Amino acid sequence: MIEVLKLEKRLGDFRLSDISFNVAEGEYFVLLGRSGSGKTQLLELLAGITLPDSGTIKMDGRDITWLRPQHRNTGMVFQDFAVFPHLNTFDNIAYPLRTRKIPESEIRSRVTTIAGGMNIGHLLFRQTGTLSGGELQRTALARTLVIAPRLLLLDEPLASIDASLKDDISAILRNLNRAGQTIIHVTHDYPEALGLATKVGVIHNGRMIQKGTPGEVFDLNRFVARYTGIRNFFRVKYVKEGNHWIGVTAGGLRLKLDGGKYASEGIIVIRNRNVRLMTEPNVETTWDNTLEGKIVNIIPAPYGLEIEISAGERIFAFVSERSRLITGLKEGSVVRFSMQPADLVS
Repeated sequence: MIEVLKLEKRLGDFRLSDISFNVAEGEYFVLLGRSGSGKTQLLELLAGITLPDSGTIKMDGRDITWLRPQHRNTGMVFQDFAVFPHLNTFDNIAYPLRTRKIPESEIRSRVTTIAGGMNIGHLLFRQTGTLSGGELQRTALARTLVIAPRLLLLDEPLASIDASLKDDISAILRNLNRAGQTIIHVTHDYPEALGLATKVGVIHNGRMIQKGTPGEVFDLNRFVARYTGIRNFFRVKYVKEGNHWIGVTAGGLRLKLDGGKYASEGIIVIRNRNVRLMTEPNVETTWDNTLEGKIVNIIPAPYGLEIEISAGERIFAFVSERSRLITGLKEGSVVRFSMQPADLVS
């Protein structure tokens, strides 16, 4: 569906170099990389907002490298939403249809339908300045989707909304993809990518350093995992015990998972902040995945400390400096910790 071949673009001292990849129709392709890696610049090249110095972009076999954005049949949602503050929700969504001279009766029908699908039908005549981050994101998505683009381009779509709303927007994106929408999504957040992507491309210093399924990318290249900031990253075998699924790591850790069905093997990721240290080591607990290990390293981190624990696998937890002082954590001491099933991304 989309074929990118040897794309090059110099932007001041930064350069996108030799970028090549394919995205099949119906795929959810995530471009993953740190800030400044070039992922947004690549998205803008695909959208036609900027043009490459060399290379080729094809859609359905047609060369679109030099076409203007309105002639590419792509739609882009920006990280800051880019809604028009002087227009209400209805007029924001209707804007691209009016620029295409669509009849007003059809505009009303299409806007009402897409707004209903985004659960913002009741907000159509609200000014955008009164909308929440999640409502603005839905409005921006609706404005893009109302033109039925062949390719949907998303620039950090979950970065500017509250954590409590991310699951809702993720569900909308997942359902769009399941309905056949081809998506290219830029993010720096691996768990976000893992939860949505069918394919992943990792960008570093303007180059695509790895691409494939999430499992292929992170199993074949552990540098990529560490580069993207993943610390608790485990290859596991899934087994079912009673009504529960267990992920068993190579080091013998047994991690209880939330519901669902699992293949024979896979990957489990958990954020450092979701590894909970037990403040009272001898207190009984009914928490799931309560384990014990030895602290081997205490590393300064932004806003606190990273605690490295040896427990068959190396586990990394985050605590505040104050928590460390209260609990008396020190290198060489034994500590219990918990990882709740709902926090394990697999």
